[in-house]
Amino acid sequence: MTDKQLINSIKAGDLKPVYLLTGEENYYIDTVSDWIEQNVVDPTLRDFDQTVVYGRDVKMNDVIGQAKRYPMMSPVHLVMVKEAQEIDTKQWALLADYLEKPMAQTMLVLCYRHKTLDKRTAAYKAIAKAGVVFETKHPYDSAIPGWIAAEASAHGHQISEQCAMMIAGQLGNDLGKLASELGKLYPLLKPGEPIDERLVEEQIGISREYNVFELQKAIGQRNPLVCNRIVNYMAANPKKNPIQLIVPSLYGWVLKVMFYHQVENKSEAAKVIGCPLSFVGEYAMAARNYSLAKLASCIGYLYDTDLRSKGVRNSGTVTDGELLKELVFKMIH
Repeated sequence: MTDKQLINSIKAGDLKPVYLLTGEENYYIDTVSDWIEQNVVDPTLRDFDQTVVYGRDVKMNDVIGQAKRYPMMSPVHLVMVKEAQEIDTKQWALLADYLEKPMAQTMLVLCYRHKTLDKRTAAYKAIAKAGVVFETKHPYDSAIPGWIAAEASAHGHQISEQCAMMIAGQLGNDLGKLASELGKLYPLLKPGEPIDERLVEEQIGISREYNVFELQKAIGQRNPLVCNRIVNYMAANPKKNPIQLIVPSLYGWVLKVMFYHQVENKSEAAKVIGCPLSFVGEYAMAARNYSLAKLASCIGYLYDTDLRSKGVRNSGTVTDGELLKELVFKMIH
């Protein structure tokens, strides 16, 4: 079940006595809980029939006490527990007892972020039986450009594959951060106007020429002039180009080139690698320029750079910019 499907089921009036919103990806938990908080109870009745508490401030007895209360003026009493994972795990057994005969007029929403409730517990089993468990997971990196395109489309705008890849390469897979950065663009566009690289560069601060995606392409081409130009720019702007984001991106790129090497049917390369079809040519070129042995060496260079950037094997005199220059030099030579 997706966040949109869950919201649509609630819109249709299919209300359950309990919802567990849980998992690794907080963005979807926030999307669903925010919608519920803003739409289930009429704004004029929220003081009477909507209760929002935080796990660090309550015990499970308090939550159950609220859940057992009848609504005063609304058809449903909404009880939402944010940061529910902070409630002592020993207290969750009490929830299983309540859910044997839950209040039909209460909608209890438990926002259990960053992780999942143990599926072996009586509480989890009771929630799954009486209500809905909505579990989220971080999307794979390969799915992020598609997610960006879908998010932009939902707001009435198109975005090119390269532009979406550029944003994904720079910002990573934090959906909340991605949605926030994309949100800066929508008010600046006319209805239906596409998102282009110029706007991304101006508003999000990702250079069209000097980003990790362009660096990967230049490394794949083994083009020292372009690599040096990009690396020098990144070294001069470390806050916009933290090495802690660049190294994982290059690691993912190296793995994809290795995957391309080993794909027997190259027509399936896009699916195996997890990239848009239009980008397969770049991985094919990189595979021609890099043997598997050299790529394995690149993994070692990346591992060493990652450790040194975190203060391991580093005397403290070498800057992140110098580490990046050394890394790219080793990769292309």
